[in-house]
Amino acid sequence: MKPHLPKTTGRRRRGTRVLAVSLALGATAVGLTGCDSASAGTLEGSRLSLPVAGGTAVVDTASLAVNARTDDGRQLVLSAAAGRGLGKPGPVTRTADGAHWSYPGKGLKVTASSERGRLRIRLRAERDGSVSWPVTGTDRSASAVQVPRGEGLDIPVKDAFWNAGPEKGGLAGSTVDMGEALSMPLWGYSLGRAGGKGGHGVSYLTPTDLGTSLTFASTGGRLRTTAEHAFDAGEGTRDYEVSFALTDGNPVASAADYRSYLAQHGQLGRLREKIERNPANGKLLGAFHAYVWGDARTAAGVDKLKKLGVDRMWLGYDADSDPMKARAVRAAEKAGYLVGPYDTFDNGQDPKGADTPTSVWPDRVYPDFCVRKADGTPETGFHGRGCYLSSRAFEKAEPAKHYLADRTRTMVANGADSYFLDVDATGEVFRDHTKGHEMTKAGDRTNRLARMRRLSENLVLGSESAQAWANKVIAYNHGALTPVDDGLWKLEKDRQTWGGYYPEKAPATFFKPVRLPGRMATAMYDPTYRAPLYETALHGSLVNVERWELSYDKLPAQKTTRALLAMLYNTPLNYVLDGPTIDRNGPELAALQKYFSPLHRAAGTEQLTSFRWLTGDRTVQRTVFGNNKLTVTANFGTKTVAGLPGRCVDAELPGDQQPRRLCPGRLSG
Repeated sequence: MKPHLPKTTGRRRRGTRVLAVSLALGATAVGLTGCDSASAGTLEGSRLSLPVAGGTAVVDTASLAVNARTDDGRQLVLSAAAGRGLGKPGPVTRTADGAHWSYPGKGLKVTASSERGRLRIRLRAERDGSVSWPVTGTDRSASAVQVPRGEGLDIPVKDAFWNAGPEKGGLAGSTVDMGEALSMPLWGYSLGRAGGKGGHGVSYLTPTDLGTSLTFASTGGRLRTTAEHAFDAGEGTRDYEVSFALTDGNPVASAADYRSYLAQHGQLGRLREKIERNPANGKLLGAFHAYVWGDARTAAGVDKLKKLGVDRMWLGYDADSDPMKARAVRAAEKAGYLVGPYDTFDNGQDPKGADTPTSVWPDRVYPDFCVRKADGTPETGFHGRGCYLSSRAFEKAEPAKHYLADRTRTMVANGADSYFLDVDATGEVFRDHTKGHEMTKAGDRTNRLARMRRLSENLVLGSESAQAWANKVIAYNHGALTPVDDGLWKLEKDRQTWGGYYPEKAPATFFKPVRLPGRMATAMYDPTYRAPLYETALHGSLVNVERWELSYDKLPAQKTTRALLAMLYNTPLNYVLDGPTIDRNGPELAALQKYFSPLHRAAGTEQLTSFRWLTGDRTVQRTVFGNNKLTVTANFGTKTVAGLPGRCVDAELPGDQQPRRLCPGRLSG
């Protein structure tokens, strides 16, 4: 039977309703009073029942097992008992919105409450230790697990590929640091049929992500996950919090829950507000991104792009001996483009032998500002050179020495209106034991946020693989769109395959095409496993792009898939350009950007309000942004489905008489 897609006019209302339960969770939670104050639940023996949106959560105070009764009568397992046991619990004391008790043998105090439609459980440790909890995916109806690796993955729990070990591209047996390896502190499960009427799922949020990890196990051929939190006074992680929410099981429901959580706690940035504060941020809308080399850094290179019809671009350039000159920057500004240097405040080297200008600092910044471990040795810096520099040391020195302000002024003396600050928004943060500028990882985040906030006042600021905690201070992000397989780092070190840093004006590491090994291509770019978690949470807050070393032309076999994903998620493509590349691939870039630009201008500041699969094999997918401000349907398959050819995408803006179609594979011949 020929698959049928809903017609345009008939599907607009249906499209936004797909996430009605999961996205309405946020709207419901904001105005919810009953769960917060009208009822504190009941306590029967060790079973504490608390109201949540969509049902009732039941916490076993003896083991921290968590179950739920949904409003439509389903019984769900949200967490099995804590691993390794907790010991005998102390007495339970009722509170206005829940209860609190302790596990004296573990030195833990627990508070459980209903808060804005969620079950919130907080653990406070009196001494260092750890807890393995929640233990998730144990419900027999669990059908898929959602993980924010990069943009996001939705993985059927019985999928053989992901139930294999990391050496084969899978997840079983692996552990990820939630504060470092995931783009957002969450995961989710679909329970039974996902999304729509009768669907069920659960969202897990861990705001205390530092010190928290997530372990994957294959049990009976099914993926399960267990969170573990390390209570460490020195690291400032003696508090641990998990929020549970019932959802409709849609693959992006946990991200919708997180967006709601961020908004409720004043932690969600808005790109519209960033544009109001600094209108230059508006030039991100409709722009593709590119790092430029050689002749592409010149005014003539900019003019070539403009003559091809490219109306918006973000142009970045590496920190080397030939930065973009003021004349080229003026040409870019005249063309409507943004220009930004690459910089980092995180690496320091001995000026006598530094391998990059960004690692050279005045006075004794190196080595005095080095982050040091407990044994006094420095944290080794980029590529095994020098050291990582302490954000606390810089913050203490800045009022008098102006090291960061002076660096920034130097970097944008050519008139650049943007800035790419490497590392600052990633999960790579440090504890510093150096006397005089000690800091915890949480303190490191606070310092980074402070300096990024200062930069964002006058510059269009971006950073690498930005985690959600940085969403308010940056306008764009290079990297969080990419669900990186760990094997990528080993591949990039293979200079013969990946390419090195020569020739100087077109380094092979950026320009040499590479074919990803099959398992890595599956883990990173198989669209049937992808889900726009990051966009659901943060679209309209910042602009998300792939990693800077994974330009659109770097992976030829994935070009069409990546173009379709970019249009489906309303995210720009990322390029690396020199003079010959513009001549050779410029027309293709211009055609893709011409298609993308009006879509992103219309929806780049909007929330992603719907995501669904339209075919059972997941190859046809649809997104909706805002209140039907943009609808995109992508066919990742090879066969025509309901008039949409394979490997093509249709997009619709209000007022369009027919869909706007793009078949990216046909552009390059």
